[in-house]
Amino acid sequence: MLVGVGLLAYVGWQYFGTNIIAKQQQAQVREDLVRSWDAPASERDELPGGAIALMRVSRFGDDVEVPVVKGVGDRALARGVGWFPDSAGPGEVGNFAVAGHRVTHGEPFRHFLELRKGDEVVVETRTHVYTYVLRDDGTDRELDFSEGWVLDPVPGEPGAQPTERLITLVTCSELFHTDKRSVVFGELARAERK
Repeated sequence: MLVGVGLLAYVGWQYFGTNIIAKQQQAQVREDLVRSWDAPASERDELPGGAIALMRVSRFGDDVEVPVVKGVGDRALARGVGWFPDSAGPGEVGNFAVAGHRVTHGEPFRHFLELRKGDEVVVETRTHVYTYVLRDDGTDRELDFSEGWVLDPVPGEPGAQPTERLITLVTCSELFHTDKRSVVFGELARAERK
C-alpha cells in the first residue's frame, strides 16, 4: 500500500507539480528577459535563465508566450522551450531548432499535434520579431529520437550550405515516455525590426 501511495505521489508530482514550478520559472525568465531588453547595453548581462527570445505560436492561443532558452537538457526545458545551441539563431540563415515538452515541466508544446501547415510561429528577440510559417502539420512527421538530420542546417541534406532561414520544432510524440519525436519545419516569412 505504501509503494502504491508513493507511486501515485510521484506521478502526481510529475504531471502536476512540475507544471506549477515550471510555469513560475518561465514567468520569471520571461520577466527578466524583457527587463534586460530595456537596459542599456553596458548593463546587459548573461541572463540566469539563459533566455535568448520569446516564442508565441498562434495555434496555442493568444496569451501563450514562452521563453526560448539555451540548451535542451532537463533544466533548460523546465525554463521554457530549449534552443539547440549548435543550430542557427533566430532569424539567421540555417535551421533555428528548438524543443519543448508536451507533458510536464510547463507543457509549452502541449498542443503540438494540433499544429497545421500555414500556422505562424513568432520569435521575438531584443531587436527583432521573426515570423515563421509552418510547412507541415504537427502529426505529419514522427521519428526516432536518434534521427539527428532534422537539426542539420539544411534538414536531410548533411553538409549542404544553407540558403533559407528555417525553424524546426521538436517534441515527444506521445504523452508518456517514448523514443519517438514529432517534428515540424517552417520558414521565415517576415523579419521586423522593433
